[in-house]
Amino acid sequence: MAEIFQVEIITPDRVFYSGSANMLEFNTESGEIGVYARHIPVTTVLRPGIVTIHEEGGEKKAAVHGGFAEILGDRVTLLAEQAEWPDEIDKERAEQAKERAEKRLKGKEENLDVLRAELSLKRALTRIELLK
Repeated sequence: MAEIFQVEIITPDRVFYSGSANMLEFNTESGEIGVYARHIPVTTVLRPGIVTIHEEGGEKKAAVHGGFAEILGDRVTLLAEQAEWPDEIDKERAEQAKERAEKRLKGKEENLDVLRAELSLKRALTRIELLK
């Protein structure tokens, strides 16, 4: 039986998740990371993607859109800009956001904020992937 540790996912408007896990997976600026109890302490940038919380009874998945992660030996805290459970996501709206972002990026308008359009596309793709 794997050791458990505390996990908190906090957004500006709520404590999104607070509980115990035996493993946590999420995206960082360096790539995907898997965390177990007693992980070396790390603070890193959280990239948009799916967070998988492995609990004793199964796993939970959520979309997380940027922020910071603090990993300590007995706890992991994700300070996320935004986090969503699958039942909080409107698939049609995510598909429309994806199409809008792709259209903006293909159009290459003169005043296009490329970073903002790319982030919008990544958020939409993360939401769609979570719903699969």
